[in-house]
Order: sequence, then structure tokens, then C-alpha cells
Amino acid sequence: MIDSQTIKICKENSSIRDLKIKNIEHAIEQAEILIKESKMSQEELIFLKRKISDSRQDLEILYLLKI
Repeated sequence: MIDSQTIKICKENSSIRDLKIKNIEHAIEQAEILIKESKMSQEELIFLKRKISDSRQDLEILYLLKI
């Protein structure tokens, strides 16, 4: 989850916010590729999927800051 300091900075600086959005989107894409191609254990896949879910929530917060 995004901490309050990061949210504050993203509110103040749209270029940082946009960069943060791009980084999270890229991380999600790469994690989804790993899941599709992987032979990870069930626990590792659950962990990775949980991280993807957390990242999507972070993206939603950052998208709301764009409004």
C-alpha cells in the first residue's frame, strides 16, 4: 500500500505521480507474465498474486489523484 508521504508527493508533483503509475503498471505486467510462464509453488503464486492485487489498489489511488 502507498504510504502517506508518497501520496503527498504525488499530489504535489504530477510528473512523479505519472512515473509512479507507469512503474506500477509495468511491474504488474511483468508479474502476470511470470505467473503465466512459471512453475512456482502454490505459495509463491499466491504471494505474487497478492502483490499484484496490492499494486492495483495503489494504481487506483494514483488514478484518483489525477482527477
